[in-house]
Amino acid sequence: MADTSGTTAAGRRLSRARPGTMRLIDALGYRLPLAGVVSILHRASGALMFVLLPFVVWLFDVSLTSEVSYERFTSAYLAGIGVVPAWAVKLVTLALIWAYLHHAIAGVRHLWMDATHSVTKEQGRSSAIVTLVVSIVLTLALMGKLFGWY
Repeated sequence: MADTSGTTAAGRRLSRARPGTMRLIDALGYRLPLAGVVSILHRASGALMFVLLPFVVWLFDVSLTSEVSYERFTSAYLAGIGVVPAWAVKLVTLALIWAYLHHAIAGVRHLWMDATHSVTKEQGRSSAIVTLVVSIVLTLALMGKLFGWY
């Protein structure tokens, strides 16, 4: 902890010590409002899409190159890729689906809030709930299709 026993500009003595550098474990102790959770998930989904970009490029390349490569593409979801089982390929794809859906819906939420100047706590909370529900429901629907449940 840094020692802040100096004085302020007004000459008053500081009575509290300033906490040191915040660690991740400290941040997990905060109880964020739902709008804050959606904002953090918006950033995390953007980062996840960036990290999975090579996988997306591979999917696109393999699916469009030829009929043989398309068969290889579809077999990745049936038999896996090398030592990676098919369920793991599907989970990575599902993570990408969630990231895209959440990022897009949260982006529309931010555009709507900017356009309408809807920045009250209640409007932020209600739009955060809608964002989470819509992104989760759409992800679950596509998960059923991805895993062949319907």
